[in-house]
Amino acid sequence: MTSSAGPTRRIELTMRRPWFALYFGVRPTLVISGRGQPTQWGRGTWQVAADTPAEISVFLFNRLWKFGQATIRLKPDDPPVLEYRAPALPFRTGRFRGGVS
Repeated sequence: MTSSAGPTRRIELTMRRPWFALYFGVRPTLVISGRGQPTQWGRGTWQVAADTPAEISVFLFNRLWKFGQATIRLKPDDPPVLEYRAPALPFRTGRFRGGVS
């Protein structure tokens, strides 16, 4: 959801966790243009503004600290498909890849 009433578009974001991770029961939190929302692992779609860049961040939280942070600025002409890869260790950063189908 966006805060403006302007044109919007849908993006597809796949949240991937490593097959072996040193943390359990942690779910990602997605932040789009400053608004956070808990999400699930796997593929999902979200609505962003179509005419302005959107800042998309993901982080993991294990009740003690935040980790796995990654941020990307999605311009209106960028492909609407992204992938977030979580780290295997709970003190590393995550990463985004764009254009993944």
